[in-house]
Formats: sequence, structure tokens, C-alpha cells
Amino acid sequence: MAALRCGVVGVGQLGQHHVRIYKDLPGARLVGIYDTSAARAHEIARLHETTAYDSLDRLIEDVDALSLAVPTVSHFEVGSRIIERGRHVLIEKPIASRVEDGETLVRMAARKGIVLCAGHTERFAPAIRTALGWVRKPRFIEALRMAGFGMRGTDVSVIHDLMIHDIDLVLSIVDSEVDRVEAIGVPVFTPNVDIANARISFKDGTMASLTASRVSAERLRKIRFFQGDAYISVDFLKRDVKVYRRKGDCRDLIVSGAGGMDLQDLVEIVMPPVEDEEPLVLELLDFVRSVKGEKKAEVSGEAGVKALAIASRIVADIEGRLAKWKA
Repeated sequence: MAALRCGVVGVGQLGQHHVRIYKDLPGARLVGIYDTSAARAHEIARLHETTAYDSLDRLIEDVDALSLAVPTVSHFEVGSRIIERGRHVLIEKPIASRVEDGETLVRMAARKGIVLCAGHTERFAPAIRTALGWVRKPRFIEALRMAGFGMRGTDVSVIHDLMIHDIDLVLSIVDSEVDRVEAIGVPVFTPNVDIANARISFKDGTMASLTASRVSAERLRKIRFFQGDAYISVDFLKRDVKVYRRKGDCRDLIVSGAGGMDLQDLVEIVMPPVEDEEPLVLELLDFVRSVKGEKKAEVSGEAGVKALAIASRIVADIEGRLAKWKA
């Protein structure tokens, strides 16, 4: 099958990596890029030996599929233009500013018969993909995502900027509907919430505690799954997975009052190997293959809207608490 003609709209901090990857991605051919800053577009085009378009519509006309990495506030406007022209599109997270806009994009894509993906790159992290081979009906999930302050992403809350990664992961793993959302958070450097914790309760009794900060002194990206026979710890930055699995007879040992036991007597510690692969490469390869009809997209537009809906509920709960403090 001929290589898919691809382009990138928005070549800022994240979009530039889409350009870099498309250049050598199997099954894809990078046609060109567009950015509202012509200087930035030409800079990235020179670096990656591609064409900087001076018109978004011209780029859309010349490609089959696009990555959209513009600020969140423009996702709906630009995304709808791309979809109306019948082009496949991967929209970076969050899929839109408002749930209603995300739902409209999904309907438009279905009507046009095109592939719409949401850019939840963490789904493709090798560490989480390895860990999911061990996860079996977790009853409690804890995620910590900390970062230092930077100007990227500050047009939205930390929930939409960082926590939404873990929201999407949890929704993809827990096979139950969300029952209740409780959250707390505060703005620190921006008008939006910069640090937050959310507790998500599911109808089957599963619970998830998610903490995200963009005002921390150190970077931290971890998630842990607690289940009946084990807990699984994932460190995204170190790219490692640790599985603490209960030995079959440990409960009998404890009940019998056997002395002299240590952790090794009760738990088997497994450290499965993790592939050294770049998540964004895997995400874009999945997008290209799904457009070509070789597979179903792993993170659909519908999944992006579901994550956005829970993020919006979290923000609403936090804003309600902030309003009480100001009263």
C-alpha cells in the first residue's frame, strides 16, 4: 500500500516531535507542516527537511492524515476544518476544551467515515503496556504525576494538561462506569488549577486516586495497581515495572503464627523486562495503521471524549469548593 501522506498542524514543543517521527515512520510520508508562526514553521521545516505551508487549507488539501498539536482552545475550530475536508486526524489531548465540542468532532468523523484519534500518548508507554499483562481487576489505583512549572499547557488546568493522561489510563482499565467524582485543587501561578487530587469511584466498587501538579520541585510519574493477589508499581520515567505478588501459602503462614518471616516469605517480587520504545512513535504508528485499515485505533475519539468528560467533572467539583472558600 502506498505511504500515507501526513502533515502536522502546530509545531511547538510537542508538535515538533510529531514532525521528527513522521519523517522516518514506516508507512508514512511527511508532506509538510503548518503553524500560525511562519518563522517557527520554517525553522522546523529546515531542521526536518520538509515543507512549511503558508496556508492551512493547502496543507489539508495535500495530505491524507494530520496530527493536530495546536493549543487546546483551537482544537475544535481546526479539528472540524480538517474533518470537514475528509482528512483523518489525531488530535493531541485533550481532544477539545468542552465535552460538547469533543462529541461534535466524533459525530463529524463518523459522518465523514474518517479516523479520529485522541493523543493520549501514555497508553503507548512501554512500562504501562508491560504492567497491563499483570493487572487483573484492580480494586484501587493510585497515580502521581508531578512536574515543574513551565509555560506550556497553562491555557488549561493541570487536570486537562497532566491528570487527563491518568484519567484515560484508568478508564481504559476499569471495566465499570464512573459513579462519583470528588476533587480538591488550587491555582498557584496561573488563573487555572495548578495542583489537584481527584478520587474517582466506580459502580463496581473500584476506586482511583489521581494527583497531578505542575508546581513541583521534582518530576514524578508513577501509577500503582492494587488487586487481590498483588500490587503492580509502574515508574514511567525510569521505565520499570515491579510486581509484588502474594505467594499462595502466605495467608496460612500468617494465620498459623509462624515466626521469623520476612517479605520474601510472603511475596514474590517480579521485575518484567520493559521494551525501550518511544511512546509517541508507537502512537503515530497506530494512527497510520488504523487509517490504512490494518487495525482498530487504540485511542479513539470516543475515548478522548470520555476522558475529557471526567476531567470536566473534576474541574467542576474543584471550582465548587473554591467558590465556597471565596464566599
